[in-house]
Amino acid sequence: MLILKLLLLSLLALIALLLLAALVMRRKYSIICKIEMNTQAAAAYDFVRHLKNQDRFNKWVMVEPNMQRIFKGQDGELGFVYGWNGNKKAGEGEQEIKSLIENKQVVTEIRFKRPIEGLAISIMDIEDLGNGNAQISWTNDSEMKYPLNVLLPFIEKLLAKDMNESLVNLKKIMENKP
Repeated sequence: MLILKLLLLSLLALIALLLLAALVMRRKYSIICKIEMNTQAAAAYDFVRHLKNQDRFNKWVMVEPNMQRIFKGQDGELGFVYGWNGNKKAGEGEQEIKSLIENKQVVTEIRFKRPIEGLAISIMDIEDLGNGNAQISWTNDSEMKYPLNVLLPFIEKLLAKDMNESLVNLKKIMENKP
């Protein structure tokens, strides 16, 4: 019986410690991943500004090929909305084009509905490196609510890994590599 009480007290102490840690931990995060590719900046911009193209390179979109997709507006233009509704992995939400700077930047707002409600800003910066090369910098800004923010160090690593994998997929497409 004493062992059971000690285990229970230890578990409660661990939970209390995690909740206290979450109180002092940051909630906002910004992840930036970059990749250089052998393609014109204008071609890269034209590809990433069309949100439907995410079906071909974005790991998160590709997680469930059969999810329901809803489109509102003209793809590649301000205000276009790419909505999705899928399984537990894909969840439900929508992404809207908020800002376009021709051949330089695409800014979208991502509104998550499930499994967890949230809001993120995704920025694709395209830089012309000359000689037919471009660099894409992908930034993902968001925040995690208390007490889930205690998981932020792990979530950042997972998100960066997925973003980098998506950028490698994009590079293959833009360089026409299988």
